[in-house]
Amino acid sequence: MDINDVENLNRQELIDLVKQLLERIKALEAYVMEQDAEIQQLRGQLGQKKPPWVKRNRPKSEGPQKPRKKRGAQHNHGRHREKPTRTEQHALERCPDCGYGLQGKSIDYTRQVIELPAPQPGEGIEHQVIKRYCPHCQSYKSPKLDLEGQVLGQGRMGIRLASTIAYLRNILRMPVRMIQVYLDTLHGLKISIGEIVELPHDVRQATEGALRALKGEMKASGILHGDETGWRENGQNGYIWSFSTPGERAVRYYEYDFSRGQAVVKRILGDEFHGHLVSDFYAGYNDYAGEHQRCWIHLLRDLHKLKEEFGQQAGVIEWA
Repeated sequence: MDINDVENLNRQELIDLVKQLLERIKALEAYVMEQDAEIQQLRGQLGQKKPPWVKRNRPKSEGPQKPRKKRGAQHNHGRHREKPTRTEQHALERCPDCGYGLQGKSIDYTRQVIELPAPQPGEGIEHQVIKRYCPHCQSYKSPKLDLEGQVLGQGRMGIRLASTIAYLRNILRMPVRMIQVYLDTLHGLKISIGEIVELPHDVRQATEGALRALKGEMKASGILHGDETGWRENGQNGYIWSFSTPGERAVRYYEYDFSRGQAVVKRILGDEFHGHLVSDFYAGYNDYAGEHQRCWIHLLRDLHKLKEEFGQQAGVIEWA
């Protein structure tokens, strides 16, 4: 019933309507009182027992409390800011309110934006060897083209391009087709899949001398850390063997092998290494005849495991 219907009612009908509304109001008041009583009862229950999602208060420790550990100075700084390579200044020449010319100059605030330069298109450099005629010798002379340090062997791939492809393939482990798409999209270079597949082999051949020198420096060190980890290559399970020397001019030597056996250690170290070998307790390092330092962390883990498994034997617990 809306207001227009009420206006058309006579006196008796209005009295009956008021009575109905009063009865409904009384019923609603009774319902509200029941709900309020139930709410008060629930509040009392919550005061006695906390719901399961409420965490318990941590009991206060007795005795003097330890001073709060101060955070290291290296953590007391904001977000790392890069060293600016370019600075752009933004200033007003005139007052935006009155139009009067502004004077003076000082920095209000700074905002740093990290951005990459636009991708550079690849270069196709053509080296033209010019021959010139010598009247005295009555023959043409031309210089010998020497591109050492610029290109790999007799190929057409420059050092920077070859290094980039080797990094994408071996470090980032990108598929060959994705490398092809990357070079075409960002640098406009059309390189065949066969060239990309062959290039890492050329890089390996070009770096064999440097690799032998690093291996010799590694074997000449007095301390050598050895370790191995699983590595899956072309769907085949294998291992990356790592040997590292300490110091400022440290050498990091990595070699892939399908085996995790001790024969790999013998093959890599050979008879040239006579220093201290640092390793964990893996049996592959046990046949090394020189000084051997085991990892203390692995030893502690084994001791804790030993105490857990043989906790009832006093002799084992005392020794551990």
